[in-house]
Amino acid sequence: MQKQLFTDLKIDFMGRRRQAMLLSGALILISIVSLALRGLNFGLDFTGGTLIEVGYEKPVELQTVRGALKSGGLPDATVQNFGTSRDVLIRIAPEGGKNEAAGAELSDRVFRSLSAAADGKVELRRVEFVGPQVGEELTEDGGLAMLYAIIGILVYVALRFEYRFAVGSVIALVHDVIITVGVFSLFQIPFDLPVLAAVLAVIGYSLNDTIVVFDRIRENFRKIRKGDAVSIINTSLNETLSRTLVTSFTTLLVLLALFVFGGEIIHSFALALILGVVVGTYSSIYVASTSVILMGVSKADLAPAKKEGEGLDAIP
Repeated sequence: MQKQLFTDLKIDFMGRRRQAMLLSGALILISIVSLALRGLNFGLDFTGGTLIEVGYEKPVELQTVRGALKSGGLPDATVQNFGTSRDVLIRIAPEGGKNEAAGAELSDRVFRSLSAAADGKVELRRVEFVGPQVGEELTEDGGLAMLYAIIGILVYVALRFEYRFAVGSVIALVHDVIITVGVFSLFQIPFDLPVLAAVLAVIGYSLNDTIVVFDRIRENFRKIRKGDAVSIINTSLNETLSRTLVTSFTTLLVLLALFVFGGEIIHSFALALILGVVVGTYSSIYVASTSVILMGVSKADLAPAKKEGEGLDAIP
């Protein structure tokens, strides 16, 4: 019954492509302006600095922790809960060219300040130090990773499909990455290595969804004799809609569970994936398909090439 319902759908997706392009254009413009003016709130993975995890015997207010750090000469430290109200994560930006030894001294200073102000025992659980040079290298390598991924995808889709489809898929991928990263810039959500990994995963997810749609479009261009490019693409989108919705819905269920119950450490990671799945599903329907139409793809471009001498064997 469900399969029949989806099969009989005749939604005019491409009839709304102009509105979709206006929406995408506005979101991309907002993202680019935010990235240019506000930038990204890079985590310690990229900026360098010291990360300290402490555990309290009793639940503690973050304001109390900030006050203790301020009294210890660290007013700019970032403080947040890490799991429960007894677990606290402290991030301290780098100062000058400090090395790992200086980071160890800083962690001792933090521990002494917190212990002096705490009502109970404080446990120092973890200390991580990232130097500024390592942060710069990670930033450069992360950008190159995204660039190489997009170039590799362009080559793969160009070999598998007609070149217009390759360009359309890359346009959709760039669209997804810019909007996802733009949300992190607009709301100044911390951007660290797990978030970068999520963005790379979004590229793969979006590409997979786009290739499924393109595969059906190519098949229908060769199978359906009547109809223009817009009507054939609409038919293909309706035929793949059930697969797209089921895949996106089940993926979002897992990601929402991670976002709500996974704890602070993977909060940004799950958020990036949620944004990527939503935007990627939208782009595989509207951005990729509309790009192919704008580039003038036709049935002749996808018609199988006739082999020389084909049909001669049938002549008596």
